[in-house]
Amino acid sequence: MRIVKGVWAGRELASPGKRVRATSEHVRDLWLSYLEPHLVGARVLDLFAGSGALGLEALSRGAVMADFVEDGAEALHSLKTNVTGRKLRAPRGGPRPDGRRKTARVFKRDAIPFVQGLEEGAYDVAFADPPYGSKKVDLVIDRWLHVRFARVLTVEHASDHRVPPGGKTLDFGETVVTVYGLGSRGSRGGGNRRGRRVGRP
Repeated sequence: MRIVKGVWAGRELASPGKRVRATSEHVRDLWLSYLEPHLVGARVLDLFAGSGALGLEALSRGAVMADFVEDGAEALHSLKTNVTGRKLRAPRGGPRPDGRRKTARVFKRDAIPFVQGLEEGAYDVAFADPPYGSKKVDLVIDRWLHVRFARVLTVEHASDHRVPPGGKTLDFGETVVTVYGLGSRGSRGGGNRRGRRVGRP
């Protein structure tokens, strides 16, 4: 497992182990490439962070601050290793970056209570990659629809998991990424077809 592009391209990441489903590098690369114009200078949130690969990839591609939320013991170990390996530290004086270096925080928390406590505009881009088949993806989306805690919300889920309309879908076969907050440029229709062309090798 490695960071694909950006200032840390090629850097290896500690894996959280076989019991944690990690987003493939191919999916992560195309997912982040789609969002790249929105990552420069961004504050990002990585929910169900696992190894932290999504948040770290975002930092590598221009984000300046990332908060990682994870409560699994094995995943937390790899997450902390990866954050430490990038020499990231907590921002001074609160959640906003100090402008001098990239910053990060790790929260040992359940992601659902965490997002339920967020206020509107807390982040620029939020990633959510809960276990497939879990209703947690629905809870995160529902919270975002009521309180826009991030300008852009992106969620990974199984292709047979129906999510609310209004997002842009990137289809990678059994995996789908739905992006909310960039305008309704298609849900399961035309956007799906574009996603298939982009998403499959």
